[in-house]
Amino acid sequence: MALPYMLKHRGFPGRYPGTDFQFTIRRANPKGITPLTRRERYADRRKLDRQVDEAFMAALWEYFGEEPFERGNLDAGRLSWLFGREVVPAEEPFDPASYEAMLKIDIDRAQASFPEVFAEGSAWDWDE
Repeated sequence: MALPYMLKHRGFPGRYPGTDFQFTIRRANPKGITPLTRRERYADRRKLDRQVDEAFMAALWEYFGEEPFERGNLDAGRLSWLFGREVVPAEEPFDPASYEAMLKIDIDRAQASFPEVFAEGSAWDWDE
């Protein structure tokens, strides 16, 4: 059985520095593509979880900006924390279980949720 095509976003950070929070996956899932689902972010989430969300948004913004982008090898779990809010479908119909699904950043919602990412002169230091 051939694995489905999965675009690899070269140069995109693989994980949050110093942790096991991954941003990308290495290969397509042979058991099937994990669908994107909207995960609730409750107010009592750990500070580290919120920092990882912010770093992932910073990476998305630096890598893709306002342009629509293919899901590719971006981690479904990490995307699902932002999906339906800061990251939205860029096509209709949208297939949440496709590596070729097109997404985009909802800039207004992303700026409201992660103002530091969009502040003038801000740039994430991936070598931390």
